[in-house]
Amino acid sequence: MEIIITSGYDEMSRRCARIIADEIKKKYDIVLGLATGGTPIGTYKELIRLHKEDGLDFSKVKSFNLDEYIGLSPLHKDSYNFFMWENLFKHVNINPGNVYVPQGDTNDPEEFCRWYEEQIKKAGGIDLQLLGIGGDGHIAFNEPGSSFASRTRVKALDKQTIEDNARFFEREEDVPRFAITMGIGTIMEARKILLIVNGEKKADVCARFIEGPVTSQITASALQLHNHATVILDKAAASKLARTEYYNWVRDNKHLVKKWIGR
Repeated sequence: MEIIITSGYDEMSRRCARIIADEIKKKYDIVLGLATGGTPIGTYKELIRLHKEDGLDFSKVKSFNLDEYIGLSPLHKDSYNFFMWENLFKHVNINPGNVYVPQGDTNDPEEFCRWYEEQIKKAGGIDLQLLGIGGDGHIAFNEPGSSFASRTRVKALDKQTIEDNARFFEREEDVPRFAITMGIGTIMEARKILLIVNGEKKADVCARFIEGPVTSQITASALQLHNHATVILDKAAASKLARTEYYNWVRDNKHLVKKWIGR
């Protein structure tokens, strides 16, 4: 994994958005995997700015969201579909027909999960997957103990996840107990992965998934096995990492690679 430590949330968001924008420019019909929650909001705001001010073109982009709550309709104010339209899609020129978000109110969740996997395959696979991380180290809704081979499926939410996500609902009792989520196996098939994380409360779990052992109890640790994963975090989230000096040296001296080629 490449580890990029930034000064704070705003710099983290700008760096993340710039990476996504550069990938869109390289491949105009890129397939993006997108995440929800509080962390990527700054990234989406910067992408909107790049679209409006610099002409970043989303017209051929396809997107697949990681997850959705079971029982919520796409127009429900707490659904991830609603979140994505409010925070990104309606502000850029993406084709609604190219937007895929798991359907939380489907009558047959298992069949829908199979269909979702098939749509990802038909699109040619995910080129760049954006991730956040939960307080217990989960990516998407792959709670501790999830199989690294798992595919898109229905997953019961862990108690900590329910408590953490209660801030987005009027009451904790309103948080759904199940979700449709991409599996770790699905996520790991993305050609590139970009995980963003900020805040001191995530410092412990960052140290565990970045520098600890690979374990299904910290599902984000699976990214250690990916051949092109980048983690962007702020100083607070990085405060318990043991190798910050090395990560910072690499970040600041990547331009020296060409100097050493052919020596």
